[in-house]
Amino acid sequence: MWKRYIIELGWGADLHGQNVTKAARKAVKDAISRSCLCGMDEILSMQDFDEMQVHVGIATPYPNLVDKEKVLEVLPFGKKTLKVMEGGLETPGMYVKALGDSKDSIVVANAVVEVYVMLED
Repeated sequence: MWKRYIIELGWGADLHGQNVTKAARKAVKDAISRSCLCGMDEILSMQDFDEMQVHVGIATPYPNLVDKEKVLEVLPFGKKTLKVMEGGLETPGMYVKALGDSKDSIVVANAVVEVYVMLED
């Protein structure tokens, strides 16, 4: 039976360019940067980390603009899935055309990363 083993939360922002994929990638990196997978080996004796399932949830102001494949590239291991939903934040920033801005805002994405492992009953 698949059991949830790790849950981490993260956030990321694109300060210029309003790129929600960039913000989502940062959010996933933020979440996984606080997790060491030593328990997978030392407790569960998992030899192949690609055996775990990694489910990612992203909340962002423009979910339809997220490049899901680019976000999942951030994860080094596992069978990966991604669900994108509306959320996150857009707040006034500073318009700098040379930095790729289309308007004066900052986009923020939130992420949840859940790792599931197969355990015998």
